[in-house]
Amino acid sequence: MSVHAPRPRHHLAEGPRVALRYFTLDDGDEFVARVRESRDLHRPWLFPPDTAAAYAAYARARIESPDCEPLLVCERGADGAIAGFININNIVRGGFLSGTLGYGAFRHAAGRGLMGEGLALVLRHAFGPLGLHRLEANIQPRNEASVALVRRAGFRLEGFSPSFVLVDGAWRDHERWAITADNPISPTWWWTP
Repeated sequence: MSVHAPRPRHHLAEGPRVALRYFTLDDGDEFVARVRESRDLHRPWLFPPDTAAAYAAYARARIESPDCEPLLVCERGADGAIAGFININNIVRGGFLSGTLGYGAFRHAAGRGLMGEGLALVLRHAFGPLGLHRLEANIQPRNEASVALVRRAGFRLEGFSPSFVLVDGAWRDHERWAITADNPISPTWWWTP
């Protein structure tokens, strides 16, 4: 049973090419199919759920958590195809007002700027309606595409954490990238070369 009010099923925000909406349990078939076709893109950085049972557990944990905003980046048109996901995890209220991003693009959307547009919408959602002050992204140093995404969005490199996150059975080093609400967010940064 959910510990907070039900989340809306409509789009939370729309850009020129993508829209944000919350995960649902009904997204399992498409999400799992997209994960399976994107394995070579995700590995060795990311291991999203690739079975119906794993997706149900993953989605349910995020949907029911008051400390998570589980967001799908969906193409406008294209029957709302899921381009990727961006979760705001570990949301802390009070004097901290912070969250940590977890995200991944799917193969058909990679390199098209859709995740950049989706991240801009997530930043507006986080710093607007959610009232957060800070978002952090922890990225393995050799994950160049992920570093490029947050750098374009205005995140700054804040540090290096050895053996920081357990990924694929091993403790991996991560760089800590962050952005705060007082950083200017351009509505068109994802089109900047």
